[in-house]
Amino acid sequence: MALSAADKRALRTGISVGIAVAAYGVSFGALSVAAGLDIWQTCFLSLVLFSGGSQFAVIGIIASGGAAAGIPAIASSTFLALRNGIYSMRVAPIVGDGPWWRRIVAAQLTIDESTAVAIAQDEKSAQKVGFWTTGIAIYIGWNLATFAGALLGNLVGDVNKFGLDAVAAAAFVGLLWPRLKQLQAAAVAMVAAVLATILIPFTPPGVPVLAAAVVALVFGLTNWLHREPAAQVQPDDASEPLDTPGFHPGHEGAAS
Repeated sequence: MALSAADKRALRTGISVGIAVAAYGVSFGALSVAAGLDIWQTCFLSLVLFSGGSQFAVIGIIASGGAAAGIPAIASSTFLALRNGIYSMRVAPIVGDGPWWRRIVAAQLTIDESTAVAIAQDEKSAQKVGFWTTGIAIYIGWNLATFAGALLGNLVGDVNKFGLDAVAAAAFVGLLWPRLKQLQAAAVAMVAAVLATILIPFTPPGVPVLAAAVVALVFGLTNWLHREPAAQVQPDDASEPLDTPGFHPGHEGAAS
């Protein structure tokens, strides 16, 4: 079956996004080995968990707290992965009905990027192409890159001397930065960062991350600082003709 022009655009977008995102897997693999996991544990984590933010959270907490930080690490990654469950409500109509195994695969591939590429398409068929292409490209690329990074980290040894210990934090900042355009998102990030910084010296590893997640929940449930866009007042053609002084089509408030 031939692909339409919209399908081909979605295919190209999915592949390009997949290649770009997969590059993060190298840093995850190297940092995971540095945190104490071996190569196969690192690869298994990528194969099963497959959520970049959650994976970085797990190894970050394990690196700072060892095996005793297992429960906080799992709790933190779960908080971060809850968004994927919300994405599934939007993605389900795109994936459509099918055999049980396809729904399981779709659930595993429902991540930030596959959802974003899918809903950015106008046509239903292109949405499906975008979702599956992006999800599959990232899954394959991320796991191959994780393996390569784990091998690199294992050969390098102490990654701190190369500055790779800062990659996890940099990856988080990279994921967070584009989302700080709204006042509420910026406020959540600031309050959560301050709270986590205060708690770090006094609490076990993982607790500051959980506390920061609670801040996001409080802001979200109470809708603090969220501003609805002001309604645009459309001029009444009957009461204000186009040649009225001061009214110029194309300026703010002009009829579209």
